[in-house]
Amino acid sequence: MIELGVNIDHVATIRQARQTYEPEPAWAAVEAHLGGADGITVHLREDRRHIQDADVEKLRTLTQIKLNLEMAATEEMVEIACRLKPEMAMLVPEGRHEVTTEGGLNIVAQEDKLKRAVDRLAAAGIISSVFIDAELDQIEAAARIGARVCEIHTGPYAHAFHNKGRDAQSPAVLAELEKVRAAGAAIIGLGMRFNAGHALNYFNVQPLARLPGIRELHIGHAIVSRAIFVGLREAVREMKRLMREAQAHGVLPLSSNR
Repeated sequence: MIELGVNIDHVATIRQARQTYEPEPAWAAVEAHLGGADGITVHLREDRRHIQDADVEKLRTLTQIKLNLEMAATEEMVEIACRLKPEMAMLVPEGRHEVTTEGGLNIVAQEDKLKRAVDRLAAAGIISSVFIDAELDQIEAAARIGARVCEIHTGPYAHAFHNKGRDAQSPAVLAELEKVRAAGAAIIGLGMRFNAGHALNYFNVQPLARLPGIRELHIGHAIVSRAIFVGLREAVREMKRLMREAQAHGVLPLSSNR
């Protein structure tokens, strides 16, 4: 059954905009849990632009569902992860000037460094995930460094969906969806878990949720945005319903005209 990991970074973004103590990300984690989230994701960035060290400490203590720590593969972040022991640590590329993570991690270019990070995380009992583009060479490199999960970057699919009038049957959308499907098949074939995320929302999530073998979607901005109007618990509940509804209808062939 497909699972939903809710990224609560932007609850902290609102707090940091005023350099105050509210809204509290830990409260958001509770609301997401009550709405049906299977996990909580936070990205502890090197510049601490939203989530702070104290937030991760608190979430590790209070979260009753899976905690996924997004992080750059730096010495500092690996040490933090090994000390706090989230259920999963997802290695991502990180740029100081980017608004959000843009593009997948280039594992091929830094295999030795990333393998050392994955080995240290594994020794601490932490599942390692990598956020990568839908490219076979990166998937094969992920297997070589010992990653147990590959999260495919769905930004190209989401942008095509938006730019083509939200038409799920647009050739451009289907082409991007096929790349994600093929990547998922390769990931599963190499014995890793197939997750996906980035720029997914209430309109584009269902075709992704129908892909064979997909285990988990990580979604943040769209859910926090919807929560402004309906509350976080309801926003999570609605996203989870869409995902489960799509999966229940079965896998659709990409050439379908339905």
